[in-house]
Amino acid sequence: MEITNMSQALQLHAQFIKSQNQRNFSKLFTFAAQSPSGDLNYARLLLNTNPSLNSYYYNTIIRAYSHTSNPTHHFQALSLFIFMLQPHTNVPKPDTFTYSFALKSCGRLKLTQQAKQLHGFINKMGFGFDLYIQNALIHMYSEIGELVIARQVFDRMSHRDVVSWTSMIAGFVNHHLTVEAIQLFQRMLEVGVDVNEATVISVLRGCADSGALSVGRKVHGIVKEKGIDFKANVCTALIHMYSKCGCLESAREVFDDVLDRDVFVWTAMIYGLACHGMCKEAIELFLEMETCNVKPDERTIMVVLSAYRNAGLVREGYMFFNDVQKRYSMKPNIKHFGCMVDLLAKGGCLEEAEDFINAMPMKPDAVIWRTLIWACKVHADTERAERLMKHLELQGMSAHDSGSYILASNVYASTGKWCDKAEVRELMNKKGLVKPPGSSRIEVDGVVHEFVMGDYDHPDTEKIFIKLDQMVDKLRKEGYNPKVSEVMLEMDDEEKAIQLLHHSEKLALAYGLIRTCPGSKIRIVKNLRSCEDCHEFMKLISKVYQRDIIVRDRIRFHHFKNGDCSCKDYW
Repeated sequence: MEITNMSQALQLHAQFIKSQNQRNFSKLFTFAAQSPSGDLNYARLLLNTNPSLNSYYYNTIIRAYSHTSNPTHHFQALSLFIFMLQPHTNVPKPDTFTYSFALKSCGRLKLTQQAKQLHGFINKMGFGFDLYIQNALIHMYSEIGELVIARQVFDRMSHRDVVSWTSMIAGFVNHHLTVEAIQLFQRMLEVGVDVNEATVISVLRGCADSGALSVGRKVHGIVKEKGIDFKANVCTALIHMYSKCGCLESAREVFDDVLDRDVFVWTAMIYGLACHGMCKEAIELFLEMETCNVKPDERTIMVVLSAYRNAGLVREGYMFFNDVQKRYSMKPNIKHFGCMVDLLAKGGCLEEAEDFINAMPMKPDAVIWRTLIWACKVHADTERAERLMKHLELQGMSAHDSGSYILASNVYASTGKWCDKAEVRELMNKKGLVKPPGSSRIEVDGVVHEFVMGDYDHPDTEKIFIKLDQMVDKLRKEGYNPKVSEVMLEMDDEEKAIQLLHHSEKLALAYGLIRTCPGSKIRIVKNLRSCEDCHEFMKLISKVYQRDIIVRDRIRFHHFKNGDCSCKDYW
C-alpha cells in the first residue's frame, strides 16, 4: 500500500493493531517522520510505544527533527539523543548518523558549550576521525560562529570530500569572510576536487558580496562545463552575482536563457534592475512576472518597493504597498514597512513618515526609527531628529545598538553640538559599542583588495597616496571643493579635507587607476553609504579620466560616467 497522506497512514496503523501484523511498519513510520505530508508528533508516538526499535527508527526521527527550522524540534532531537546514551538494554546506542544529526541541532540552537562537549564525547567514543562526523563538525562550528575551530577540524582531516570543502566555504561566506572563502575555493580547484551545486552557489554568494567578478565568471564557466547552468537555483545565484558585481548585462543574459523561471529567478533579476537604478525596467519586469502567473513572495514585494524608493516614486510606491494584501493575500512584514518609511522619508515627507510609523500594526524597530532620523539629518530637520532620538532612547531600542549612537553623534555634529556628540561617544565607550569601520573592496587580476580609511598597510600604499595627490590636483582645475561638512569631527577645514581624501573608496579608486588599463571599468564595493564628497569625487574622476566607475554602497549602485551618476544624486 502506497501512503500519500496521514489519513491513509492512520488506516494502515489500524490494520496493524487489528491484525497484529506489522510487516509495513517501517513504511508507516518513515512516511510520518520524513514526508512533507507526514506528522512528526505521530512518528514520535510510534517510537515511544515501541522503544525497542532499531537505530534506523531513532536516526530517522532525530534526522527529521534536525532538518526543521523549529527550535523545539531541535531540542527534541537532542533529548532523544541523550535518551539513547542512557544504559537501557533495549534501546540502540548512537552511531555515526546519530552523532551527526545531534551536531546539526546543536549548531541550529547555537549551543556553543554543549557543542564543544559533544565534540569531546565523540572523540572519546572513537568517532572523531569519521569523515561524516568531521563534515558535521565543520558545519556545526560554522553555524555557531566558531570559524577558527571549524578550520582546525578541516585542516586536520586526512581526507576531504566535496562536502568538507563546501561546508568550510559556506561557513566563511555566511560570516562575511568572503576573501577567505574565495581563496579556499581556488585551492579546492587546485587539488582537483570536483565541485557540486552547493559549492558553486556558496562561492557565487561570496563573489557577489565581495565584488569578485572574475572569480564569478570562472564559476560560471564551471557551471556550464558541468551542465547545471539550466537549474533555477544556480541561475538565481548567477544573476545575483552578476548584479552585485555591477555587471547587469551578464545578469540579464543569464535571466533570458532560463526557460523555467521560478519566483527566485524573477526576483533576482528585478532586484538587479532596481539596485542599479533601472527602476522603471524593474517595475515592468515585475508586471511581466505577474502575466506569467508567477506569484510574488515577501522578498519580491520588498524588491519592488525598493524600486519605487530608488526612483523617488512616493505616490506610486504608496499605492503598491496598500494593494499588497488585497492583490497577493500577503500581510506586509516589518521590512516592507521599513522600506515604505525610507521611501517617504527620502522623498522629504518626514511628517507623513512619522505618522506612518506610529500607525504600524507592529512595534517599529530601531532600524525604522534610524531611517527617519537619517532623513531628518539630510533634510536639515534637526529639531525632529533630536526629538526622535530621545524617543528611541526612551523605547530602550538603542541600548546595545551602535548604529543608533553613531547616528545620534552625527546629528549633533552636523549642528555643531560637539559636547552632546562627546557625551554620546563616551556612552558608547562605557557600553563597549564600536563603530564598524568603513571599508571598500576592488578586484584586480582576480585578487580582491580591501581598504579602510587612511589605510597604510597595503603594499602599494606609497603609490596610492601619490596617485591621490595627482587626482586632487586635476579635480581642483574642474572646480572640486571638498565637502568638509561631511566630516563629523571637531577640527579645521584643512584637516577635514585630508580626512575626506583618505576615505576607503578613494583609496580603492586610486589603486584601480594605477592597476587597470586605461578605458576599462573600475568596480568598487563599499560596506557603508557613500558620502556626498566621495560621490562628487567619483563623478569628476569619471569625467577627467574618462573612466566608467561602478560603486556599490550599502544603499544601491552608482554608475559614474562623463561626470554624471545613474542615481541622479538621489540615494
